[in-house]
Amino acid sequence: MTPEFDVLLARAETLAASGRRSILGIAGAPGAGKSTLARRLVAALNGRTGRAVLVGMDGFHLAQAELERLGRAERKGAPDTFDAAGYVALLHRLRHPEPAVTVYAPLFRREIEEPIACAVPVPADVPLVVTEGNYLLVDEPPWSAVRPLLDQAWFLALDESTRRAWLIERHRRYGRTAAQARERVDGSDERNARLLAPTAAHADLIIDPAPPLM
Repeated sequence: MTPEFDVLLARAETLAASGRRSILGIAGAPGAGKSTLARRLVAALNGRTGRAVLVGMDGFHLAQAELERLGRAERKGAPDTFDAAGYVALLHRLRHPEPAVTVYAPLFRREIEEPIACAVPVPADVPLVVTEGNYLLVDEPPWSAVRPLLDQAWFLALDESTRRAWLIERHRRYGRTAAQARERVDGSDERNARLLAPTAAHADLIIDPAPPLM
């Protein structure tokens, strides 16, 4: 049974009130609603007693030119199309903030399909970082270094028909034709979804189904 949003918000608020920097990770397959839930949590926390910043894993996408150089452009979104080591290094910095030091995280801009460096400031006094992405719970290096850095990890297990429909709509919203969107969803997105399904076992909380939370 899916927890109500207020229940999830209370869990996040507990992390924010722990007295130290905490990191909440939200994982799931492409199109499961990770970024939507993460943004909603952060907005609610910033409107109540806590404070939080959203740092997405997608900011560590390799640049399109580098993907083309490596011959991986057609597999964009696969585990080896990210700077996983860079993401892990950032999480280390975020977990152990230096007093008065702002850490800058990258941001992925879907409208241009490129990461933007130093786009997300994380001041040292922000108590909670919410991070979301596909591969947070993968148990193979280099991604396996992520899970120990998370205080809590949630996995969104949206039903497949809804997830695929949302994903097709997202691809179309960012310029793909209906045929191109379906090809992407049936191809690399589906391969990634199958890879990620077993990683739910490493989550503290599996949220299924997700739509009422969105």
